[in-house]
Amino acid sequence: MPTRTARTAWNGTLEQGAGQVELSSSKVGTYDVSFPKRAADDAGGTTSPEELIAAAHSACYAMQLSAFIAEAGGTPQSLDVRAEVTLGPDPAGGFAITGIALTVRGEVDGLDAAGFEAAAQQAKDGCPVSKALSGTTITLDAGLE
Repeated sequence: MPTRTARTAWNGTLEQGAGQVELSSSKVGTYDVSFPKRAADDAGGTTSPEELIAAAHSACYAMQLSAFIAEAGGTPQSLDVRAEVTLGPDPAGGFAITGIALTVRGEVDGLDAAGFEAAAQQAKDGCPVSKALSGTTITLDAGLE
């Protein structure tokens, strides 16, 4: 299996500095990052580690869920997956990812709501990004449309 890479160029202090994250393997883009915008409610056109984790988690989860739906005898027509990654204070000091909320709505042929829920839970536990983030509480809200 391949290894994927990204790099960040950072200048300045945490509070006043800024950087750019480059998606090196795919070469699809370079994105601005800054701590003040990371910690603010409005990202103001910059990304953050949490948003990048959310993107990775939602994509990985969708792929894994489509595989488990097929294994259960269903055919996924569409899956809409949202991952919300929350940054908050760490009781030990600094900051931590305090939770991840996955929401999925699917159009699936050949599975009832219980079958879809079982596949969705299996994907939550089985996708590689969920496994990498196993030290964080991950919740799931799954339903058919």
